[in-house]
Amino acid sequence: MAMGRFWKGATWGAVATVVMSVLMIIGMVSGMSPMPKPIPAAIIGKLLGPGTATPLIMGLAILSHVGYGAVFGGAFALATPRVTALKGLGLGVALWLLMQVVVLPFLGWGVFGSAITPKIAVATLVLHLVYGVSYGALMDRDQPLPSAAPPSVRSTA
Repeated sequence: MAMGRFWKGATWGAVATVVMSVLMIIGMVSGMSPMPKPIPAAIIGKLLGPGTATPLIMGLAILSHVGYGAVFGGAFALATPRVTALKGLGLGVALWLLMQVVVLPFLGWGVFGSAITPKIAVATLVLHLVYGVSYGALMDRDQPLPSAAPPSVRSTA
């Protein structure tokens, strides 16, 4: 049962990552994004070093980003008996904070993107909220809502 729940969570986590990534790509292509490059590509590029072929960087960036979203979706599904949109938002905020204080400094962009522009913090928050609400809305949508009150018991007296 637990592994089935993990894989269900991982699947919806991957789907939510794709939704988030499509919005990120639209922002990059339209010029609205404050980021100099997609963060997953920046991570892979930094890890593999200069001179790494762009198609390799982008392919690995896509795979790692979707994989990361899937793993956290699966882990979160195991950690809570019912995933809701609100809980998904909490997961999105937690992942965003992790990125702000670990990933962005690793890239040299500063905490909350402060070495480039604080707009990075806002843009990435929006993207992670999209991830969280998408994941939360999809994950347990087929589970019945818990009853607010137990069914009434009729007296036969």
